[in-house]
Amino acid sequence: SGSDPDIVPECPNIPEGERVDCFPDQKCLERACCWSPLNETNVPWCFFSKNHGYSVVSENIEAKLTRMDAPSLFGADIKELTFYAEMQTENRLRFKITDASKARFEVPHEHVQSLSDTPNGPLKYRLELIQKPFGLKVWRTTSPEKLLFDTTIGPLVFADQYLQLSAKLPSHNIYGIGEHVHQTFRHDTNWRTWPIFTRDAFPNGGTHNLYGHYPYFTCLEDTSGQSFGVFLMNSNAMEVTIQPAPAVTFRTIGGVLDFYILIGETPEAVVDEFTKLIGRPFIPPYWSLGFQLSRWDYGSLEEVKKVVERNRQAGLPYDVQYTDIDYMENKKIFTYDMDKFAELPQFADYMHDKGQKYIVILDPAVSTGQRINGPYEALERGHAAKVWVTEPDGVTPLLGEVWPGETLFPDYTNQACIDWWVDEISRFHKEVKHDALWIDMNEVANFVKGGIKGCADNKLNYPPFTPRILDDLMYSKTLCMDAKHKWGDHYDVHSLYGYSMVLATDKASKAVFGKSRSMVFTRSSFPGVGKYSGHWLGDNGANWNDIKWAIPGMLEFNLFGIPYIGADICGFFDDSTEELCTRWMQVGAFYPFSRNHNAQGYADQDPAAYGFDSLVVNTSRHYLNIRYTLLPYLYTLFYKAHVNGETVVRPVMHEFYSDSETWAVHKQFMWGAHLLITPVLDPGVEFVEAYIPDAIWYNFETGIKITDRKATINMHLPADKIGLHLRGGGILPVQRPDITTTYSRLHPMGLIVALDDNKAASGELFWDDGDSRDTVSSGVYIHYQFSVANVVAHNGYTDPNNLKFEKITVMGVNSAPAHVLVSDGNVVITLNESQIDYDSSTQVLHLTNLELELGKEYTVNWEVKISVNIDCYPEEDKDQAKCEARGCIWEVRVRRYSIFSNKVETPSGITVDIDRNSEFPSQRSRSRDISKLRVDITYMSGRSLRWKIFDPYNARYEVPVHLDLPATPETDETKREYRVQINDKPFGIQVIRKETNEIIWDSAVPGFTFSDQFLQISTRLPSDYVYGFGETEHPTYKHDLNFHKYGLFAKDQPPGYKLNSYGVHPFYMGLEKSKSAHGVLLLNSNAMDVTFQPTPALTYRTIGGILDFYMVMGPTPEEVVQQYTEMIGRPVLPAYWSLGFQLCRYGYANDTEIADLYRDMKAAKIPYDVQYADIDYMERQMDFTLDQVNFKELPALVDQMRADGMRFIFILDPAIAGNETKGSYPAFDTGIEKDVFIKWPPELSNDIVWGKVWPDYPNVTVDNSLDWDTQVELFRAFAAFPDFFKTSTAEWWGEQIKDYYNNIMKFDGLWIDMNEPASFVHGTVGENCLGNDDLENPPYMPPLESQLRGLNHKTLCMNSEQILASGTRVKHYDVHNLYGWSHTKPTYDALLSTTGKRGVVITRSTYPSSGRWAGHWLGDNYSAWDQLLKSIVGMCLVVLGKISITIVLIFSIHYCSKVWGQYFFFFLGNRYFNSTRMQDPVAWGTGFANMSRDVLNIRYTLLPYLYTLMYEAHVHGNTVVRPLLHEFVTDEKTWDIDRQFLWGPALLITPVLEMGVTVVRGYVPKDLWYDYHTVRRFVDMDAPLTKINLHVRAGHILPWQKPESNTQYSRLNPLGLIVALNDEGVANGSLFWDDGEGIGEFHLCVCVCVCVCVCLGMGIMRNLMVLISLDVSSSINDLFNPGSLEICENMTFLQSDIICCTALRCFQSEVFSE
Repeated sequence: SGSDPDIVPECPNIPEGERVDCFPDQKCLERACCWSPLNETNVPWCFFSKNHGYSVVSENIEAKLTRMDAPSLFGADIKELTFYAEMQTENRLRFKITDASKARFEVPHEHVQSLSDTPNGPLKYRLELIQKPFGLKVWRTTSPEKLLFDTTIGPLVFADQYLQLSAKLPSHNIYGIGEHVHQTFRHDTNWRTWPIFTRDAFPNGGTHNLYGHYPYFTCLEDTSGQSFGVFLMNSNAMEVTIQPAPAVTFRTIGGVLDFYILIGETPEAVVDEFTKLIGRPFIPPYWSLGFQLSRWDYGSLEEVKKVVERNRQAGLPYDVQYTDIDYMENKKIFTYDMDKFAELPQFADYMHDKGQKYIVILDPAVSTGQRINGPYEALERGHAAKVWVTEPDGVTPLLGEVWPGETLFPDYTNQACIDWWVDEISRFHKEVKHDALWIDMNEVANFVKGGIKGCADNKLNYPPFTPRILDDLMYSKTLCMDAKHKWGDHYDVHSLYGYSMVLATDKASKAVFGKSRSMVFTRSSFPGVGKYSGHWLGDNGANWNDIKWAIPGMLEFNLFGIPYIGADICGFFDDSTEELCTRWMQVGAFYPFSRNHNAQGYADQDPAAYGFDSLVVNTSRHYLNIRYTLLPYLYTLFYKAHVNGETVVRPVMHEFYSDSETWAVHKQFMWGAHLLITPVLDPGVEFVEAYIPDAIWYNFETGIKITDRKATINMHLPADKIGLHLRGGGILPVQRPDITTTYSRLHPMGLIVALDDNKAASGELFWDDGDSRDTVSSGVYIHYQFSVANVVAHNGYTDPNNLKFEKITVMGVNSAPAHVLVSDGNVVITLNESQIDYDSSTQVLHLTNLELELGKEYTVNWEVKISVNIDCYPEEDKDQAKCEARGCIWEVRVRRYSIFSNKVETPSGITVDIDRNSEFPSQRSRSRDISKLRVDITYMSGRSLRWKIFDPYNARYEVPVHLDLPATPETDETKREYRVQINDKPFGIQVIRKETNEIIWDSAVPGFTFSDQFLQISTRLPSDYVYGFGETEHPTYKHDLNFHKYGLFAKDQPPGYKLNSYGVHPFYMGLEKSKSAHGVLLLNSNAMDVTFQPTPALTYRTIGGILDFYMVMGPTPEEVVQQYTEMIGRPVLPAYWSLGFQLCRYGYANDTEIADLYRDMKAAKIPYDVQYADIDYMERQMDFTLDQVNFKELPALVDQMRADGMRFIFILDPAIAGNETKGSYPAFDTGIEKDVFIKWPPELSNDIVWGKVWPDYPNVTVDNSLDWDTQVELFRAFAAFPDFFKTSTAEWWGEQIKDYYNNIMKFDGLWIDMNEPASFVHGTVGENCLGNDDLENPPYMPPLESQLRGLNHKTLCMNSEQILASGTRVKHYDVHNLYGWSHTKPTYDALLSTTGKRGVVITRSTYPSSGRWAGHWLGDNYSAWDQLLKSIVGMCLVVLGKISITIVLIFSIHYCSKVWGQYFFFFLGNRYFNSTRMQDPVAWGTGFANMSRDVLNIRYTLLPYLYTLMYEAHVHGNTVVRPLLHEFVTDEKTWDIDRQFLWGPALLITPVLEMGVTVVRGYVPKDLWYDYHTVRRFVDMDAPLTKINLHVRAGHILPWQKPESNTQYSRLNPLGLIVALNDEGVANGSLFWDDGEGIGEFHLCVCVCVCVCVCLGMGIMRNLMVLISLDVSSSINDLFNPGSLEICENMTFLQSDIICCTALRCFQSEVFSE
């Protein structure tokens, strides 16, 4: 439409800064725009009225837009548009506007795709549509909401060749948009217009377009750090105007408006989001981080070698040499000059001999001319394959002119061209060996306008609107816009030329270099190039402007996802002065890509060219040595960019965004978070104005802490210096430098530790071979996480050079250490004085001559003399200068949280609100800090209390596990054994035991953090004696507090040192110096870790939920457990038969093997109660099925065994196969009907979250010769996981169990496994988890097994949704650790309702209170000697967590009879289980079978005592397997004992735990023991192969019973008592007895007390009294068979001097009350 004289513009009354330009190249009013001239020419005089734009005519998932009636700007307006929005993730919104009726060009991006999933809520943004005129607003969903992107400031314009959208922004802090020279990092918003269209142009400081195409910016909103990014996915020529509103206008001349809005809590988080979208940066080969030399036109290879040799001779660290186009024959690619560069094929070997590399340049343009001595074969092959960009006819190759003269241009969007390109590079590499590829001139550059034939006069070459590109001509210095590519017109794909060339060259690189990483290095780029390539800032000049402007350029390309970036050091064009080159070499030593490169015809500027004694050489050598020292740190930064999307070269404001002074800093930059670089960028200057952010900073070269912070200073940097400062809190890995990385990688490594305000620091090291591809995805690397102790988070790589850490430097150590200890977890070494160098003047500690092997975990601990801080300046006006003027020490301590308000103290507790200190920087960009918290402290009882820290304004996930808490708090202060104090500076809670005045909890220490996905709290401990936390393998029962960290997250992970295994128990018991004990539970089910340190102190870190602590006060260890189980639930009382011996194997081939085993065990007369079946019995490993081929007779065999008094238990995994024919597998079919399976949240998908576990596909034969992952992919069926939180699931599960019992096979107990839940794929089938990636890969990842694979490794996606019984929807992220817990009660209920008897449930995954319903076994252990001790520790820990039935799988090899066959017969749950060869007792021959029978007869004899202990655990919460310290806590020697254990209070078991041992060292506490009478001393006990040492404690009576082949028969035998008299002749005990499997409270408890007065030496015994009482009014005859209670006939008295038995009257059914 043209002008309409009837339309009168409606002109808004708006500030000048909000005007949107209406382009007055025609009459303004004729366009219905507003005319208002000003005296400012940069402000639009003609601006849009309200008449323009579109209106929304329909709205659903898509909105239909219709153009409002207004004059056209440039014609061809599109009347009907479609608006479509995708809420792609929690942090990413996409909206697209396009023609409603006709497809338009869209960028065919390799990485960016429209997602099929939708985010799990809540979204961090809200989209609001405005109807007329159409507009949209994007809000940040904070409280209050914040408007981020408001397009109502101007109209939407959408014509065929002119598209415009404007948006008002919340702040002037705009960064990005490119590629241009931006003289500052933060944009000037005073009406600046930046054209975007790739162009071969000089970066000389103008506003013109350069090599890359980046319609992307980041906006920092305010001091909160909250930021967002805006990306327009459009490759057409465009311009972006930034104006004072602040606002931005995008004007493009083609394609569609395809916007992405990226929401972040910090600027770094936005980069993370952007690189998730476009592709993470590649990790460059290690050698490419070395220094590099290049120039255009060396003239000859001889001259190249001269340059190489003189820089080698200068001792300059130097890794890479380039040759530019002058190496070619007449500048033809894929050739070399056989005259001047005759030996070029051997040049790479010449470089390699000295550990250096060689890189060649390739331009895209191909000469049409022939070679000197024959045909140009690359050209001929290109012709044959039709690889060229063509004229508009699509056939005729377009001719242009570049360096070699007339040229053709490869079309890299054509697969034939890609194949040709890969082939040509492969051929050339065989001719001229090289190590990487440098691609140039790919904007694409052309020295004639459009082509040799010129360009046609059409709308593509001459569009109605041309953005403000250089020369104002679309085809200037490039191709005609109507030229044809496979992807479309050059008009649309021009800016994608370099991008498509990179994709093709990457394929060639992989073909040529194979497993070697190599790299590609490009001049032209587009978002996503960083996934494959680096970039340099182009053809700069040797001047002081360009050295300055390189810094904003590097910072911007880190925003753009290309961290491998640098500028030509010393300048490309013009001669460089020595001063300029000196300063540029200093700063260039800290460019990620560090290359000195200059142009044809200018003076040499490689450092050695200035002379060996020149300042250039000396300062270059010095700072390149520092660079090479820091390369391990730089390489780790690239790893973090690759994995997490972090920047490498980092703007200061990314780390200190809360400080507005950093927002415009662009003459300084950082390496990562910890190294600040301050260069000199002006001539004749030695003092530089530098900003020092708010942190402790150390001079890198001296180690001295500088006194300035949060201040602008004049930094003295003489000619040979650059400013390098380390931020406190960082640990930087370093390595002794050398002249190349090949040699430096052979040298020892070290650490530089820079302590922060809290004397803390942390860091990382990524290490691989530096050259192989895909080491991260393949796991072939080492990843250290350093803190006070360094932790190997991943070790999949063994360095062939046997590298060691030889030196550790610690900055900020206030005083000399008293000593330094180094431990590898087994051996602790004290460093000698020669290894310790402390400089009191600089406060730097050097630890030298260390031999710490790379890949191993060590603890380095130094202790300093602790001094009391005495206030040296009590006056109010204190500051650092005044303090230090008095010769005192100024120390700043930062508090993260302080008490704010609403502190309320009542008789029942304390409530207080606390506020976050906003001056303290956010610790994690991706985890929002929660600023206002509430602390509730409840005095639950006299011996228990609770403190809960939570967000009072926004409900967070809380653990849905019921605790039995007191109905009313204890309000009487005199009845409470504790008092509580709340500290403010820093915030913390203290719990003090009144009786001893000991502080037993003290979290008033630095470091408390409460953010959305990272919660941290630390406490001082009252002693070094801490027990508990699991489930992880602990080498000792008492924790080693020497900086050990344990991750807690349920996982299908066999036990291994510090590996998180099946369950989660965040509970510990601590001992106090007064010998009292207390217990602490953190009720939190998110992934977490706990860290011990020798202070002593403990730190919890969890990634969700709240902090909900419960403390019980003991004061004895046994009372701690009793109080704890009173809260979480008493342990279940197992069936009597479950205490008998049990046999199991994974790998029974058929039911005949089980029948044979049963027969042989009976023949050997070995007591044996329970037979198991693992998944072998199932059809294709599917629950509730029976293998009708191999196990058809199993039900009959089970019936036979049960008739003989045996019991049967079978396994059930939770995962249900999903690939069966409908109707053939009821478990799945009814599960679907009842909607029991875990699904995605409905806003993401309605599908089941499929995994794969054991079930196979139907009708497949598994090929076991294939690797495991291939088997899973090809043969394992899809599996669905029941959501056991749902009531309907529990009912469904019970129905399946009952149906199996009634119709297929009987059983007596159930064994539930794989319920962490385990999956053989990661997250879901296809391993593409929908929803928020921060749940799968959280901002903080605890030190879990395979932590770099994310939380969903070997389990479900964390975004999966589960539904609690209350109907509340929760993420698997929060309840993952409860899956086994939720599985257990429905299984227990089903067992009881199905069998009508008590039975037993054994579960693998547990959480506090699982013991209410089930026992547990310690998982898939190994037949190794170290497993023996660890099993004792594990049993004690599990019993401390109150699961009374604990089973250790008895695996063995040869020495089985000594260990697993004796000692483990005294486990609570007593099961043999293996998965390889048969190793049941009868499998080892007659001798072993006899030994097994003898030891098991002892166990069966003592089962009445064990059953009584189980009853006492069930009723009172006592432990069954008991550490010695529980009985002898006043004897401090017992606090460390974990090689012995007790059954209850009276039976001491001392096993053999080492191979070949026949005498075992045991501790006998102070008491009378049979057979030993000793006081607090260790004794040597004989331990021949046939004996295990058992000792009965004096003063106790143990009930016993004659053993039989199983408990059904042994329970028919008479009972007896073992009476062990103490020195006073007294003993007591109890017996609990019932039918052994009934449900309810039907039982008999017999309490027996024997008092004997002995006349020593006379053999006279008198005053015998036996007391027997019932605890319920039940008839004995109802409970026992006749003859089963013949107590007196079988009474044995034990006393050291007299063993007597006297004829006593027997009581069969009489009960005496006294």
